[in-house]
Amino acid sequence: MWVWHQLFALLLGPSSGPGWALSVVFLVLILRVVMIKPFRASVRSGRAMRALAPQMAELRARHGDDRAALARATQDLQREHGVSVVGGCLPALLQIPVFIGLLHVLHGFNRAGLSFEQNAAIANYVFPPGDVRSFLEARLFGAPLSSYLSMPQGLLDSFGAHVDRWEVAAAALPLVVVAAIATHVTARHSLARQAAPTGPAASVMRLTPWIFPPGALVGGLFFPFPVAILLYRLTDNVWTLVQQYIVLTRLDTACPPVPVAAVAAPAAAPAPIPGPRPVRRAAPRKHASGHRPSRKRGRARA
Repeated sequence: MWVWHQLFALLLGPSSGPGWALSVVFLVLILRVVMIKPFRASVRSGRAMRALAPQMAELRARHGDDRAALARATQDLQREHGVSVVGGCLPALLQIPVFIGLLHVLHGFNRAGLSFEQNAAIANYVFPPGDVRSFLEARLFGAPLSSYLSMPQGLLDSFGAHVDRWEVAAAALPLVVVAAIATHVTARHSLARQAAPTGPAASVMRLTPWIFPPGALVGGLFFPFPVAILLYRLTDNVWTLVQQYIVLTRLDTACPPVPVAAVAAPAAAPAPIPGPRPVRRAAPRKHASGHRPSRKRGRARA
C-alpha cells in the first residue's frame, strides 16, 4: 500500500483521496494476482473431491464407526488422486493476515484520544508523519478513508476538520450495498458451477447466496470497518466474480465437471446381445424307479 501511494502521490498529489483509494485497490489486485495459482488449485481440488464421492461413501460404509481407520483411508485416497484439503483453503488463509494487517494500519492513522496534530506527528509503521498527515486530510466522496459509520463524533472531528456522519454514510453505504450484491452474484455463480449438492448440506449450500450478503451488510454498517476496508472488500468481490467466471469457464472447456449423482450412480446392467436365443435341451425323463436313463443306453436305442 505504501509503494502504490508513492506512485499515485506523484500523479494525484499526496493528500488525494482517490490516490489513497487507488493504493488500496492495487494492494488487493496484487494480492489476488499472487493467489491465481492457489485459486486454480483449490478449484481443481474441489472437483476431484466431488468425483471421489462414491469412493468416500464406500470407505464410510466399510469402516463404520472406526474413525481412525476412516481418516487413514481417506488420506490415502486423497493422496493417491492428488487432492489437498489445505490447498482448497489456501486462498482464504492468505487473505486473512493481509485483511487484519490493513485494518490495524487504518485504525492506527487516527488514534483515539489524540488530536489531529498529535496523530499527524506520529509515524504509523512504514508511513512517516508526512504520509499520516496526508492520509488524515484525504477524503473520498467527502469522508475520511479510515472513518466508519459507528465512529464517535469526537473521533470524526479529529481528522483536521469537522466531518458529518451523513458524509461517512454517503461514502460507506454505496460501497456496502454494491459489495453485498457482488457477494450474492459470486455465490450464485459458484453454486451454479458445482454439482447439485446432496445430503444434509444441500439446504445450506442452496442458502449461501442469501446468507453471505446480509453478513456483508451487517459488517459494513455496524462493525468498525473503515471506508478503505469497504473499498478493499468491494474490489476483492469483483475480482473474485471475474476470476471465477474465467477460470471455471476454461476448466469446463478443458475438463467438464462430473456431477456427483452421475458418478455415484450404480453401473447399469449390460444390454443383451441381439440374436437368436440359445436352445436349451430338455432334461431326460426319469424311469418309474426315479433314476435317469444313462446317455449310453439312449444312444444305443437310437
